[in-house]
Amino acid sequence: MSVTTHPSDVFRNYQDDRNSTSQDTVYTTSNGVPMPHPYETQRVGENGPLLLQDFHLIDLISHFDRERIPERVVHAKGGGAHGVFKTTKALDDLCLADIFSAEGKECPISIRFSTVGGESGSHDLARDPRGFSVKFKTDEGNWDMVANNTPVFFLRDPAKFPHFIHTQKRDPATHLTGADDSTQFWDYLSQNPESIHQVMILMGDRGIPDGWRFMNGYNGHTMKLVNKSGGWVYAQLHMKSDQGNKFITQAEAADKSPDYSQKDLYQAIERGEYPSWTLSVQTMTAKESEELWEKQKINVFDLTHVWPQKQFPLREVGKLILNENARNYFSEIEQIAFNPAHLVPGIEPSADPVLQSRLFSYPDAHRHRVGVNYQQLPVNAPKVPYRMANFQRDGNMAFYNQGLRSNYLSSIDPIKFRNRSVDLDAVHGHFIGKAVTFLSEIRPEDFNAPRKLWEDVFDDAAKDRFVQNVSGHMSTCREKEIIKREIAIFREVSDDIATRLEKATGIKGYDGIKNLRFNGTHNGMAADDDHRVANGMTAKVGFSGDHNNGAPVGGTHQEYDNTEAGDSIKNYSGKTNGATTNGTNGVKKTNGTNILLPH
Repeated sequence: MSVTTHPSDVFRNYQDDRNSTSQDTVYTTSNGVPMPHPYETQRVGENGPLLLQDFHLIDLISHFDRERIPERVVHAKGGGAHGVFKTTKALDDLCLADIFSAEGKECPISIRFSTVGGESGSHDLARDPRGFSVKFKTDEGNWDMVANNTPVFFLRDPAKFPHFIHTQKRDPATHLTGADDSTQFWDYLSQNPESIHQVMILMGDRGIPDGWRFMNGYNGHTMKLVNKSGGWVYAQLHMKSDQGNKFITQAEAADKSPDYSQKDLYQAIERGEYPSWTLSVQTMTAKESEELWEKQKINVFDLTHVWPQKQFPLREVGKLILNENARNYFSEIEQIAFNPAHLVPGIEPSADPVLQSRLFSYPDAHRHRVGVNYQQLPVNAPKVPYRMANFQRDGNMAFYNQGLRSNYLSSIDPIKFRNRSVDLDAVHGHFIGKAVTFLSEIRPEDFNAPRKLWEDVFDDAAKDRFVQNVSGHMSTCREKEIIKREIAIFREVSDDIATRLEKATGIKGYDGIKNLRFNGTHNGMAADDDHRVANGMTAKVGFSGDHNNGAPVGGTHQEYDNTEAGDSIKNYSGKTNGATTNGTNGVKKTNGTNILLPH
């Protein structure tokens, strides 16, 4: 039989299956054999045991036993839909990504919203950050923006993430959630005070958005945008709800459906009320990032810091519109897999350490949870105008296994390549240094943004709700010492917050953090050296803190003074082919360093 008449040609494709009705189908076993009735079984007589030869029953039960894949460790409860992204204002002066190259460019998108800490069956209206992940299926491949509904997070040291998430889960002994026992939740926060900015947002009105349609999305991490000339800028991406922002109070949430947000989104789309968000970008040059730290102590690599919008205004780029519900939740929402390492030419990661960690963690989780070939699933597969090929072969459930083509870089069966469009040496080559052990340090500047929230954003009613939310959640914490420490952290934001919480909880907090030692963070505000170093460490061998707290200080970007997008970058070609050079081991400056020269 020739290849052109292979039996696989009669396979139903994904869209045919997705759009077929029950009336279009015939009931069969998994191997396609029609069966007269799904409830029948084979027995020895009318009252005898079942027969092992009854493949229909064995097929049915054995598949049923395997219907579940592992739920996501984080963001397990969620929902989503499909739609389109349309560029409304070209960004080609800053970014060479094709999707941003001209007004009117568009691509299909899929968005999944979620809570962070709860399991798959948890309440949609839990007081928790919301995941806001977008898969852009561009003509250059998939770009995944793995965002949240808050611009910051609880941490900035990546190794803390598994520990923090464990505190959001059920207690290992009592198996209770934070609703009944909040001890481990507040224990973590009281030992890692850099979490305070996110805590202020979480316990404020934005902590329970009114469904997913009425909340914003923020990439949170600093990215890099690269243009056709090779110039690059740092960037923050925002998705602002065109429906406006609404919230639900703690008391109101208790009366809502556990699937409130999913129901609201699904029914709105079915009514033709398509929700949309405006994608905007903040940008700054490398030089500006250094000055921002030196003058204002705002660190662009710190996931607990935000960029002032008055200094770095939002620039509109496009619209995200959701106009199609999933036909099958499992296929299109449960199996969708987002990865912050999925970037297209013109969008690159920054040195944000939490982002760098996520670049590995997300695809690693998908390969475990869904399978090594998870990107072959239709909801994850790219939609590009060229035939894709690589040398990733076999593995579980390999459907597109690239036929008879060579499984290595062959000279007799060559594959095509596209020319390089981004000089990665120039975009990322400015980091040169020794290997260091690093743990961030709490400092006065970490309380500036939370203080602004309390003093300039929260009105009197919002402040009252905040205190009620915090004190109510603290009421199930079993250890007063934890509450005393957390009130001390709140006191660094505002003595007003601390005083109100002391009254609401009946617990007197400490007088700030100067006399506290933290087990998760160095205390840069400590009154003495004994309290500065994180628990379990000594400063005698080597202090894992850093004078710039991981920020890009003056000179971080070497001679790259022309970071305005549009300036060209020239590479010095005197590379060493991987060899150690004079200075490699710290003796002198390295010969052959990539030098970034002005145009």
